[in-house]
Amino acid sequence: MSTHLVRAACVLTVLGLAVACGGDDGTGPDNGNGDNPPTLSGDVQPILTANCTTGCHGGTQPILGQNLSEGQTIATTVNVASTELNTMDRIEPGDPDNSYLVHKIQGTQASVGGTGERMPLNRDELTQEQIDIIRAWIADGANDN
Repeated sequence: MSTHLVRAACVLTVLGLAVACGGDDGTGPDNGNGDNPPTLSGDVQPILTANCTTGCHGGTQPILGQNLSEGQTIATTVNVASTELNTMDRIEPGDPDNSYLVHKIQGTQASVGGTGERMPLNRDELTQEQIDIIRAWIADGANDN
């Protein structure tokens, strides 16, 4: 499949996810018309805090230096090379399919040359809705908002 077709499919997927995540009252991660995309503070950080920071990616010595605690997420992930796959950033703004963190939470890291286990380790997998929120936030630029 050509690069243009892959990118078009990714854009359509993200647009479809944005519509699917909208709430009836327009206050969901996206209300379907792009007025309310997911934010780090309101949508993504609560997922990371609840699933990733206790014992692993939080505190004073986060695993692999990736601190997903509030106030630390951007500095340790956005445009930061993954230690498991240094040819891919942990989060590549605007491009969830080229963000290693996405592959780790989807369990697709081996498909891009990565290693290790699906995250979060030794916990329940993130729901598809949670993954979609993170993907949509990254697709929207992974802003510190």
